[in-house]
Parts: sequence; C-alpha cells; structure tokens
Amino acid sequence: MERRNFISNATCSIVGVSLLGMYACKQSNSNQVSLNDKDKLISEITPTVKLSLAQWSLHKMIVNNTLNPMDFAQKAKELGFEALEYVSQLYIPEIKKRGNTNQAIMDIATELKEKSDALGMHNQIMMVDLHDGQALLASADQSNRRKAVENHKIWADATAVLGCHSMRVSLFGSLEEDLFVSGAVQSLKELCQYAAKKNINVIVENHGYLSSNGALMVKVMKGVNMSNCGTLPDFDNFCLKRKENELWSTPCIEEYDKYKGVKELMPYAKGVSAKSFNFDNKGQETTIDFLKMMHIVKDAGYKGYVGIEYEGDELSEEDGILATKALLIQVTKALTS
Repeated sequence: MERRNFISNATCSIVGVSLLGMYACKQSNSNQVSLNDKDKLISEITPTVKLSLAQWSLHKMIVNNTLNPMDFAQKAKELGFEALEYVSQLYIPEIKKRGNTNQAIMDIATELKEKSDALGMHNQIMMVDLHDGQALLASADQSNRRKAVENHKIWADATAVLGCHSMRVSLFGSLEEDLFVSGAVQSLKELCQYAAKKNINVIVENHGYLSSNGALMVKVMKGVNMSNCGTLPDFDNFCLKRKENELWSTPCIEEYDKYKGVKELMPYAKGVSAKSFNFDNKGQETTIDFLKMMHIVKDAGYKGYVGIEYEGDELSEEDGILATKALLIQVTKALTS
C-alpha cells in the first residue's frame, strides 16, 4: 500500500545520510531552527503548528517486528509527539492472534486508549484501510456498499473507544464518475449517521483513483452535506490511474495536480496528512513543495493537527519522521513571521 522548499539560507553539512548530519545547521536568520542533534529536534516546541504522528510512518518497523503496534504511543512520545493517528491494518496480526473477532478489535482499542492516556497522548484519527474481503464504499452495487458500511461500523466503535475525533475511510468502487459519486454519497450518509451516535467524524482521504480527483470529492462532500463528514487532504496520493489498473504497486500513469487537489479538499478538512518521501541536502522534500502546501493549509484557516506520514527509503523511519518535523517547523515559522 502506498501511503507517499526548506528555507534555503541554512548552512548545512551532510554526514552520510544521517539526520544529525542533515540538520547540523547554523541558525542564519530568525526563521531558522537550530537543530544540532536529535534530542533538540525531538524536544523542539512548535507553537505555530500542532503535529501528530501517523502510524504508517513506522509501518516497516511494525511489519518487521522491531516495533509492537501496541507500543505506538510510547514510540511517538519518544519522538517528541503528543498526538496519534492509528492505522487499522497494522493491527490485523494482533486481531487474528486474539481470535479475529469484533471483540478483539474492541479489546485492542481499549488497551491502546489506556496506554495513550497513561502517557498523556491525544488520539486523533483511526485510519481504516481495506482489509481482506472488505467491500467497497463507492461500489456501483448496492449490496456491496451495504456490506462495506457494515464492515466499517466496528471500526467506528473502536474509534470512539480510542477517543479519536475521526475515522478515516477510503473511497474505492466504480470507475464511472457518476456512479462513484452516487455510491459514495449513499455509503457516507449511512456511515456518518452511525458515527454521529458515537460522536465521531467520517473523513475521506485522497487515496487513489477517483478519490484523488479533488473536484469529484467536492461533489461527494456536497452530496453528503453532514457536519460529521469531511476530508483528510494528503500532500501526495493523487494518482488517478496506475499501470495495469493496480491500486498501489505499479507506476502511476495519470496524476491529479496535488496542489489543486489539496486546495479543493481543504474546506472540508478535519485533518491534514503531510506526506513525505526523501530530502535533499538542504532538508527540502524532493517531490513536494511543503511551503506551498502549508500556505494552502494556512489560507484555508485550518487550525487542527498536521499529521506526519513519512514513506521514504533513504532515511530510517525515525530519521525521516524527524526530518519531516524539522521541515514543517521551518516552513510554518516562515509563514507566520
């Protein structure tokens, strides 16, 4: 599953590909952050931007069994975060270990809540991914949509137990625009009605194919027209079509303009996902203009948490998370100075 400019006045030296080398920088103007070591970056107070950590940033460690997903809150706190965004698929092995039942999901949510509370962490979002056999919310087939809604209800329950404000869903289904919109609107209305009883939102991330068409998603939001329905704009994930029509693994052959898409989704945003991949020797993300993106977020009047979702392959997951944090601090200070 694909879950995918630093202010240029800094004087930095690179020591291999280590974060310490990348951010061993002198403070050269009022917008610069002096980042001499990891401890300084981890403890950096950022009053101008509230940062949460998306669990997908650590998915390699979790899949490789070097990090227990049940310890997500502890790891996030060690990295200097105060807010958490969970990913459902990272708990599938634990759910299966406990009997693969809805009760297992609820028990895990309860334990995660206890752990986050003990650490003083704030749970923000439960990202619900497509699991084995899960139906599609935007399917043209009504029975398939109904099954998808039912499958999501247990995750709405778990989201409420966690104390998150939102459950993130993915909209896949018909590739015909009219059928996609009508199916998505019907499913989201039903799911939002259920979620409203739990006092949570249902938010849609641009996650590929028609869900990455910003203008189409505006139609969906207007069609649902419910206060607890919204979006989770992701800085990337704007691939409209992949080779061989695969969801994730093949190269993208048609892409929606990411800046246009984020701008279209921001009026409905109840979260923001700052996707990052790799960085150049000045700390700039090499594929996304973070200054431009955060300008769009700021202009929309968004005041909530910005979630860091690192997916790069040059830095370790921990170093990539901290590099993204440094970039967001820098860019936000530039926008507010």
